Amino acid sequence: MEGMRRSGCPINLALEVLGDRWSLIVIRDVMFGNRRHYRELLNQSEEGIASNILAARLKHLLEAGLLSKRDDPRHRQKSIYSLTEPAIQLVPLLAQMGAWGVRHTPVSEELAIRARLLAQGGPSLWEAFMEELRAVHLGAPAPARSVLAELQAAFEKTLRVRSGVAG
Repeated sequence: MEGMRRSGCPINLALEVLGDRWSLIVIRDVMFGNRRHYRELLNQSEEGIASNILAARLKHLLEAGLLSKRDDPRHRQKSIYSLTEPAIQLVPLLAQMGAWGVRHTPVSEELAIRARLLAQGGPSLWEAFMEELRAVHLGAPAPARSVLAELQAAFEKTLRVRSGVAG
């Protein structure tokens, strides 16, 4: 990997780790969707990731130190993927990307609601979310506030409202 780097610029180096089409999508799905198994990441992908691409991205993210993998004690054939601290620290970046996407692209309302809430909540919400992710993925003590539950409730409410309007 060392010989492949074109410059020591921090943006360039971050893009070498995160800049392909799928790496941040996989992290998003583990982070916001709490998808921890290969099958969940494959079958519940809104973007329809191909199995060979998912396998390659998981391998890349493990090697880059953004995900860790352990055997699932409940299923001998399954592994559980967890975010590492560097991946958890991507929350502000993903929040900013989502806010940009809401402002400048034709998003669907139900998939934009989490981005809107993260943008409105700002750094204090991001910090609370990172604390919760540390509890879920790294075994830290669970905080009183569940940002994941708040984001999920808002998403489900948007789905109900949209289906009510359409129906």
